[in-house]
Amino acid sequence: MDLQSLTQLFATTYDSNPNTRKAGELAVRKLSGQEGVIPALLRIIASDNVEIATRQAISVWIKNRVASSYGAEPARVGPDYKPILPTDRSALKSNILPLLAASPSRAITVQLASTLKTLISHDFPEKWPELLDSAKALLASSNIHEVGAGTVVVLEMVRAFRFRQKGDVLTGIVEQTFGILVTLATNLLNSPPAGAGQEIPSILHLILKTYKHSIVLNLSLYQQSAESLVPWGRLLFQVVNLRIPDDAVPADEEGRERSEWWKAKKWACGILGRLFHRYGNPSQLPSPLQEEYGAFSQHFVTSFAPEIFKVYLHQIELYVSAQAWLSKKCQYQILQFFTECVKPQSTWVLLKPHFESLVSNFVFPNLSFTPARQELWQSDPIDYTRTSIDEYENYSSPVAAATTFLCQLVSSRTKSTFLPILGFVNTVLDAHPAAPQRFGALNMLSALAPFAMRHPDVKLKMEDFTLQHVLPEFTAPEGYMRAVANEVVAAEVRNRLTWTSDENLSKVFRAVATGLDDGELPVRVHAALTLTEMVSSHDSVKAAVSPQVGKVVQDLLKLSDETDLDILNSSMETMVEHFQDELLPVAAQLTARLCESYMRLVREAIANEENAPKGDDLEAFMDAEGEDDKTYAAMGVAKTLSTIVSSIDSSPEILAQVQEVIIPIIRFTLENKALDLFDNVYELVDSLTFKSHSISPHMWPVFELTYELFRTDAIDFLDEMLPSLDNFVSFGTDIFRGRPDYRQKALDIYTTALASDHLGENDRVNGCKLAESLLLNLRGHVDDHLELIVATAFKHLDKADTKAFELANLEVLINAVLYNPGAALALMDGQSPRGARTFFDRWFQAVNAERGLPRVHDKTLSIVALSALLEMDPSAVPAGLRDGWPGIVGGAIRVFQGLPKAVAARKALQDALHEDDDEDDEDEQRYLNLNEEEGDVWDEDSAYIEMLAKEGQRLREAAERKDHDVLDGGASDVSDEEEIEEELGFISPLDAVNPYVTFKQALAGLEVKDRAMYQAATTALTVEQQTILMEIMRIAEEASAAAVAAAATGRASTGGAGAPIPGNN
Repeated sequence: MDLQSLTQLFATTYDSNPNTRKAGELAVRKLSGQEGVIPALLRIIASDNVEIATRQAISVWIKNRVASSYGAEPARVGPDYKPILPTDRSALKSNILPLLAASPSRAITVQLASTLKTLISHDFPEKWPELLDSAKALLASSNIHEVGAGTVVVLEMVRAFRFRQKGDVLTGIVEQTFGILVTLATNLLNSPPAGAGQEIPSILHLILKTYKHSIVLNLSLYQQSAESLVPWGRLLFQVVNLRIPDDAVPADEEGRERSEWWKAKKWACGILGRLFHRYGNPSQLPSPLQEEYGAFSQHFVTSFAPEIFKVYLHQIELYVSAQAWLSKKCQYQILQFFTECVKPQSTWVLLKPHFESLVSNFVFPNLSFTPARQELWQSDPIDYTRTSIDEYENYSSPVAAATTFLCQLVSSRTKSTFLPILGFVNTVLDAHPAAPQRFGALNMLSALAPFAMRHPDVKLKMEDFTLQHVLPEFTAPEGYMRAVANEVVAAEVRNRLTWTSDENLSKVFRAVATGLDDGELPVRVHAALTLTEMVSSHDSVKAAVSPQVGKVVQDLLKLSDETDLDILNSSMETMVEHFQDELLPVAAQLTARLCESYMRLVREAIANEENAPKGDDLEAFMDAEGEDDKTYAAMGVAKTLSTIVSSIDSSPEILAQVQEVIIPIIRFTLENKALDLFDNVYELVDSLTFKSHSISPHMWPVFELTYELFRTDAIDFLDEMLPSLDNFVSFGTDIFRGRPDYRQKALDIYTTALASDHLGENDRVNGCKLAESLLLNLRGHVDDHLELIVATAFKHLDKADTKAFELANLEVLINAVLYNPGAALALMDGQSPRGARTFFDRWFQAVNAERGLPRVHDKTLSIVALSALLEMDPSAVPAGLRDGWPGIVGGAIRVFQGLPKAVAARKALQDALHEDDDEDDEDEQRYLNLNEEEGDVWDEDSAYIEMLAKEGQRLREAAERKDHDVLDGGASDVSDEEEIEEELGFISPLDAVNPYVTFKQALAGLEVKDRAMYQAATTALTVEQQTILMEIMRIAEEASAAAVAAAATGRASTGGAGAPIPGNN
């Protein structure tokens, strides 16, 4: 196709007529694999005679084509894969740099840069060694557009390698280009070339962005040296101090925030913050990084950190005195740096004289009710509500950073800061200022409530404070004051505010309850959240709400539909948990209403996803980020539905009604492949099937959908699917026995989980659990599949990288032995010569290892399977195993030795799970530093970062060992550091089996069937083993006697491993 035809074709892809656009897209798709198309399209992009919109459409197509096909592995692509041929690859690499230099628009530059990054990721340096020299040549050009292209090239080179642990390539890029970049940036600022005024801020922004990306994971030795650090430090300080003329940036604040000059300032602040936080703060530097950065951090904190502090303090002084404007992103970065300065002694001495001024002049105004808040309150109450609730989680907001700084001060330097800051809050409120300032003071107190309620001198005064300064605001004419009053009470109650009189509590409760009918939506939302906290904390409030809980729930539903706020679903969950009896009669109606909300949210989320930007246009994704609210709200509704299901399991009839209401939304979610909601939906399926202990006829289509999804779009969701799949097998055994196709589907999931390269070891463990469920629940009905199960598991005996999969795979074979001992052993021998002997060696290796069978279920399964072997007919014992057959008794005794300890450990874990520990003292230490000295502060956050660093080091070393083993041609060893923990939620048919009784019966049978074997087995025991065997027999006798007594009195018996209750064999 000629260039003109190609140009016209791509012009149709953005035509206003959807039919024309669709036809154009289909025609473009047919062309994609043809050789020469890419070079032709590159020539069109370079042509100034073609409309920019068409050139942009082509650049987007090339970016997507390269991203999907340039580095694709032929073995891992679909049938529609069309490779990029060598001639096209050469054309891309030879043309992309000139195209960047001549790019007519930023939009095209962004697409070309993304394409370049993909090329670099796969070809540099081995297949494109000349790229670095080409980039340096562009940077040295006298043409400012070529210089700009050079900065783009270096940026994309750094971006391509910034997250790679082995930094050799990145270090080389940095050493060869960063000296050029810092000189270039400095010259552009000090001696700007004529006619380059528009390009300078963009180039400066890209240079600083490049440096920031280069220090994400590592700071090279070159960057630590004075040769690099000093000129870059001067440049960063110069950019931060830069006074940008008003005529160089837009007049409106949003435009200024997005301008290139302020982006450059933002990146400069970000670099200084990153250097201090990760590399230059010795008191907080994790021990695994001490060797690499210890000396640098000492130098940085003494030489550079004070200068940063001085520069930032000056910027704040200019801003609060209205002498200069400061972007929100820069405010955020500066506050983050001040927060980092609180814990190290060397920077705290700099900050301490200024903290009160910073709190009163910078933090307080940020937390007050600003004109921007007022505008949002009036124009979009829903967005205001969402913003006010999530404000502290917005990681680029100065409000969030100001709050973090405030909390870090009172947490780490409690003695020096807490009472002065509270004194400031009191001073503001005692002066009775205008509402916006009162809002700021109460907003500060809301953030400080966790600390105030744990401070020994403050917590007893908070009730009086609330009555004096907070309660009156519930009747303030300003809606935002009524809203913040609710926020303060909620924070106090959440942190265990103690009321000295029921009358005071009642006053506040009535004020909060009134807010549910307030005319302003944000007030109603905050009142609902506050009421939820009070219901959870005070029985008297719960009793007062009880008669009106139906109305409260309806109010919550209405608010949730209006706002789609996930936190309101959490309030609903709390109400359902606390008012189970009151809500039981209306559970089905409540469920139906929630399902309506869920369906609306999911439909809107699906529509939003269909209209979402495709590819990797980050800015477009950021703009569309708010659309995720629908999905998060739907998740919240699903969690509330799960809470309802859990609360009504005592009423089977109502549970059945609720299940029929919920099943359609489950099917809708799965049929529409709303993958983000699969976790919540499968939790619902698990809960419904488990609580019912049966499978509704309308639930079976969910099983079929699950299988189809696993085979297509949702193979990664096996972990979420497994509990439901296990329930289908466990509680739908009658259906499975009569449906060979269902058994085949479940078996296919197991074999796929073990064979698929797309899945990991955890998925293989889940596949093994499903195979175990089939073997335990469908005795006599998987005979036709036993050979495939044994073959699959046997093939993976030597392929495990983790202990979890090694044991899970071994236990599939143990389950096969339990299912049919003779057939299983014969099938193993069919897999390889002496295959059964190989299996026994692995099994007894686990039996004899200290933590080879760590959980109660592991030990019970082995005991019951060993007992099944003892019950085999002597003539059926394979000849190759007969000599070692007496050792089965000794092996079982070995497992019994560890069973009581495993049972005790599981019980301790269960007790710990249900304990309601009093953590007041621990909380006090975590929130407050009452023993403060002037030295460095090491707190929970510091310890957490230390732990993460050590874990990262461990994982890197393990990966390096594995790579080394592979290079040496050997198999990787199973990790010795991994511990397999007890799974309290795991339920198995073996839970009803008493291993003591089972083993006693099997041993007695052996004595009758094969006296010689019995004598060989028992006489080979040591004195210690004989003593243990006698104890096993005694416990079994007691269990049998207890079972007989229970049967005689008509009492139902339940129990588990080690309990004196007989099981079935």
